[in-house]
Amino acid sequence: MDLKLTTSGAYLKGEQEELEEVHSEAYYGKLNEGKLELSPSEATHLLDRGLLEVQQSFEEIYDYYCEHDSDFVQKYAAYSDLRERGLIIKTGFKFGAHFRVYSRGVNPYKADKGRKEHTKFIVHAVRENEDLSFQEMSRAVRLANNIRADMMWAVVDSEKDVTYYQVDHKTP
Repeated sequence: MDLKLTTSGAYLKGEQEELEEVHSEAYYGKLNEGKLELSPSEATHLLDRGLLEVQQSFEEIYDYYCEHDSDFVQKYAAYSDLRERGLIIKTGFKFGAHFRVYSRGVNPYKADKGRKEHTKFIVHAVRENEDLSFQEMSRAVRLANNIRADMMWAVVDSEKDVTYYQVDHKTP
């Protein structure tokens, strides 16, 4: 397979059958005109797990995204940790966060989703010592609650270990 990197993601070209398998069975990327569009975290994760055979090394791709995205270290740490837990991760850009997370076995591409098939968590990855304002946290929680999801902050320490904090809206 051929992988072309861009600062906003990667494009994977190959046999249509292989691309559809990665997309439909493992829920990676988005099929578009014979290519599989992957987020930076998806492409890096697939390569790190040995699920892609391409010319670039894991280090080359990881370093490339770190150079172009100052938040990539924590985004990748959280993405990889969540994927290793068996969860399905898609971009959370339209919700102002890094990821939206689905439970195991949920098809995120299904049009008519039941209550249990909707996004379970909205996740935003931050550095261990990063300051967040109450307004920023409140906005994130309200956006997550609007789509019936829980807001999770993935706090990544200097050793790339991830600790999750769920923040809820409480009415006095």
